[in-house]
Amino acid sequence: MILREATPKDTSALAELGRASFCATFEHLYKPEDLKAFLEDVYSDRSVAEEIAGSQCVHRLAYDGESLIGFCKLRVPSWYTAHSDAADPIALGQLYTDPARTGQGIGARLMDWAIEYARSNNHDAIQLSVYAENFGAQRFYQRYGFEKIADITFEVGEQIDPEFLYELRLQQETQA
Repeated sequence: MILREATPKDTSALAELGRASFCATFEHLYKPEDLKAFLEDVYSDRSVAEEIAGSQCVHRLAYDGESLIGFCKLRVPSWYTAHSDAADPIALGQLYTDPARTGQGIGARLMDWAIEYARSNNHDAIQLSVYAENFGAQRFYQRYGFEKIADITFEVGEQIDPEFLYELRLQQETQA
């Protein structure tokens, strides 16, 4: 598995994997018109290209040979700063894997990278939202030490879903 930063050439593959992963887990929750509008807003080539080119997000991609099999997106500033007393949190916006490859350690490698990235950039916390009924994702994050700090919501069209805000406080390594 090769981990690397996203480039503009990755836009279509990243958008496609984002749509596939989101739909594999959540498509059944939404009206088709709401889902279509959400996917266009978040996972269109245009939206993904803007994020890659911008300064607020960094994407780490996981490749197996020629295929994109997972990705992680971190965002500064975090969307959730008002819910915490962390001084400089970073948000984990997405950690997705190819739905056919879940459970193969891809997410773990990406999470290890995200934690190291946050520490090396002097962030004191990583924050993320997780669907209240996505128990597998909650267990995954809890294994890394994330704890629930708030109840929040997530909107897809007219539907408002219950979400949990999780946070991992990071210990900064001191220089000797």
